[in-house]
Amino acid sequence: MSVAVEPQWLAERRRKGAALASELDLPTAKDKGWEFTDLSGLDLDSHAPAGGTVTGVSQGTDSDDGPPVVMPLEEAARQLSDIVRERFGSVVPVSDPFVARNEANWRDGALVYVPRGTRLEHPLELSVVHDGDGSGLDWRTLIVLEEGADAEVWERYGSASDEGEGLFNGVVELWVGPGASLRYVCEQELSDRTWVFATQRAELERDASLEWVALGFGSARGKVRMETKLGGPGSSAKVTGAYAGAGRQHLDFDTTQEHAAAHTTSDLAFRGVLADRATAVWRGMIRVDPGAQQTDAFQESRNLLLSKNAHADAIPGLEIEANDVRCTHAAAVAQVDPEQLYYLRSRGMSEAQAKRLIIDGFLQELAERTAEGPLREALSEALNRRLAEILAD
Repeated sequence: MSVAVEPQWLAERRRKGAALASELDLPTAKDKGWEFTDLSGLDLDSHAPAGGTVTGVSQGTDSDDGPPVVMPLEEAARQLSDIVRERFGSVVPVSDPFVARNEANWRDGALVYVPRGTRLEHPLELSVVHDGDGSGLDWRTLIVLEEGADAEVWERYGSASDEGEGLFNGVVELWVGPGASLRYVCEQELSDRTWVFATQRAELERDASLEWVALGFGSARGKVRMETKLGGPGSSAKVTGAYAGAGRQHLDFDTTQEHAAAHTTSDLAFRGVLADRATAVWRGMIRVDPGAQQTDAFQESRNLLLSKNAHADAIPGLEIEANDVRCTHAAAVAQVDPEQLYYLRSRGMSEAQAKRLIIDGFLQELAERTAEGPLREALSEALNRRLAEILAD
């Protein structure tokens, strides 16, 4: 049986990634952005490479809509080499040990390619289940929408066992061509004994639009980095994030909205609910490059603490190098409002019912940021499911 040989360009990228991974040290608390996430207990080499169970990815087209291509990334690198080579690694640079390790080790991944002018009527769904207790999974996603394309992609990361320990290291690259529109949902429900590291970045061309929803429910600790580059005039992005932790989970999100062209818009809102001794940190940056006039950017992070032992840090930031812009941010950390509890209890609700209603309303405001339809319904359902898990503990 012959073994498929990967393209030379990809093999060369793997060699360079492996060399860089061997040279770079893990970040410490002295490195900017890592002050709140302790990696002292992490040994990358102790997690032997293992595969994952992947659904929603098959050979060739996997959609009733026709032209889009959804297939394993390794296979796509051979069969659609021109497409993959042009975009692979063009959005996420290899500049840290996690991305370098992914470059060297990934075997599981997916390509979603939507040709010019193609509009998908139904969401494409990818599900990745991390198999093997104590193992590591390097996952890679490449989504490419050509000019005028329109698509919705839902991606979910989970573990084969709720008790499984491991390491998930993912890289996601989103390229949204001129006038194209992408709605992308990434839901992380790994076991609460798993390290998670994810580097996710989107680039938008002229008049492109992106709606990005991130859900962080699982994992023990790690960091998820989400960057959106509005590289073309008239491009716009709406980023919505929700995280919910319990026990001793530590959730860390680092977001960037980079405005690299004039007349661009971004709107980011993150909300977190933390119970028990769970902790979280959100660090957000709005970056306006020189010449990116008429930028309109907003970011907010709000956290609701359900326990006196829970803790959250919200750190917004601005770096502005243009003079005709509108950039604002907001951040808040609070416990359940006792006056709201009193009001609802005076109307006949139990304390548990009143508390659930307040928390549900806090999270469901995120779902209302999306248009009515399957995306809003799926988001609302996911939030309700996770909230029920936290309150049941």
